[in-house]
Amino acid sequence: MSFHIQLPFVSVSDAPTPQTIHLVRSQDTETVDRLLGEHGAFLKAQGFASRDGAFTLLPSENGAGAALLCVDEGRLNDPTAFALLGTVLPAGDWLAVLHGVEGGVQETALLGFAMGAYRYRVGQDQDAATRMVVPDTVATASAIAKAIWFGRDLINTPANLLGPRDLAQSAYRALDGRGAEVRIVEGDDLKAAYPCLAEVGEGSERKPAVVVARWKAREGAPRLSLVGKGVCFDTGGYDLKPAAGMLRMKKDMGGAALMLAVMCAAIDLKLDIDLELRLGCVENSVSGHAMRPGDVLKTRSGKFVEIGNTDAEGRLVLCDLITEASESAPDYIVDAATLTGAARVALGPDLPAVFSNSDELAQLLLESGLDTADALWRLPLWHGYDAWLDSKIADLGNITSKPMAGAITAALYLQRFVPDGQKWLHIDTYAWNDASSPGRPEGGETLALRALLKMIARLGRSS
Repeated sequence: MSFHIQLPFVSVSDAPTPQTIHLVRSQDTETVDRLLGEHGAFLKAQGFASRDGAFTLLPSENGAGAALLCVDEGRLNDPTAFALLGTVLPAGDWLAVLHGVEGGVQETALLGFAMGAYRYRVGQDQDAATRMVVPDTVATASAIAKAIWFGRDLINTPANLLGPRDLAQSAYRALDGRGAEVRIVEGDDLKAAYPCLAEVGEGSERKPAVVVARWKAREGAPRLSLVGKGVCFDTGGYDLKPAAGMLRMKKDMGGAALMLAVMCAAIDLKLDIDLELRLGCVENSVSGHAMRPGDVLKTRSGKFVEIGNTDAEGRLVLCDLITEASESAPDYIVDAATLTGAARVALGPDLPAVFSNSDELAQLLLESGLDTADALWRLPLWHGYDAWLDSKIADLGNITSKPMAGAITAALYLQRFVPDGQKWLHIDTYAWNDASSPGRPEGGETLALRALLKMIARLGRSS
């Protein structure tokens, strides 16, 4: 399966005569009026006003000579404020000119343009007709945009074209090409190393695979272990989902796509970090080999888990990977998964839920999300609900008998596999846009990617 590899960017040397897109604070009405010039009265009569998101082409003798976008000064750190450019700019090469804003806004604008320009269609990857000129001094936007497009492509790819091995091989190619150490664990080796994860994949003819990767900027850099749930399709198993609930389950590998995209961008940006990555790539299907409600599974940690519901498989995938990640005692473990509908009931589709046993790490991620306009929201690891996971015949159950606090109890389940003293953070994400909005076209989404990259950069600087 091929993925987007060519962003709608062009270098200065390859675009000698670009058209200009003026980026102006909507509060700077003086500059807006100056740029509108003699056409101001006409454009205002057509409804143009200096407000957030206002866009217009500026006439010239040869047609559209330039363009203008107004952005509220409170949104200059938000790439979606500029994402309209990805859909409304006419074909051609465009150069962003900033008026009264700091130079860093150019990176944000370029990223927003790329986020808005993204489209997914099977079998189509045509050269962009509209491109933005990227100065040689600007590199961050390209790296992050490439990661976002890659993550979206993975999530959007139909499950028949992206099974567990396909996802693992895509990760291998992406990371090996960036100089990381990568291996794929399959077959008997996987069953021995990740017994609980292996049981999740037993019901499918497409057997599971685990990706293990390592890249470090230098010896002594802070070690961060990333873990991603890669359920390429989730039928729910014997606790079968209804048709409506199964419709979008190709996105159930969104946690793996996010973590893979984060690692790719971190390498491209040369962040000062020592990264590990583990992706559990499986398919949760129904067959005579599939796990059943009431089964008891052994995990890598040695704990036994009673299966109360086969549709709560994501935590069974993650627990073995978290156990292995903790064995090398990294400074931090961060996992991401499309884990619970309860998190969406609590926070909706746009806010990933954050759980952590480290106030410091959680706060760093939340602040990074605010700085990058990539918000998350923290929910509590409320240990008053710990007993809900107790089992009469095993060490714990994979669900509770209570119809409440599903996101919290899922996080509490994962915490059972985190050693005391190990700093750990869990992200429960939706990984999808239900409808299109500026910079977020309908389909797969890498929520929290920008926040995670900012957090990783800060972890590196603090070492």
